[in-house]
Parts: sequence; C-alpha cells; structure tokens
Amino acid sequence: MGCDNCKENKSIKCTVTQCANHCDTADYCSLSTIQVGTHEANPTMVECTDCTSFQLKK
Repeated sequence: MGCDNCKENKSIKCTVTQCANHCDTADYCSLSTIQVGTHEANPTMVECTDCTSFQLKK
C-alpha cells in the first residue's frame, strides 16, 4: 500500500512504486514539493539526477 491518506499531486508525475510517497491509484507523488539533486560533480545526463525526496516504502 502507498502513502497514508494519499492525495495525488497532479503536478508531480512519478512511476517509482517503491517510494512511500507514490500514490498506488495513479502514477503521481503525494508530496506538495520534491527536491531534485545529483550524485555527480558535473551532471550532464538525466541519469545523473535523483529525486532526493524518495523514501522507501515500508
């Protein structure tokens, strides 16, 4: 099951069903905002970016 009392944020699409903030009923995030970061010193490709708001679903 996804986030408790999930209210999808139609401005943030997400397909990462392993995240605690993912809405099970649709491919959206339930957070009001997310933080995007990088694990690279000089990101040049989409693969270099991360959603740092990710929380593993329990």
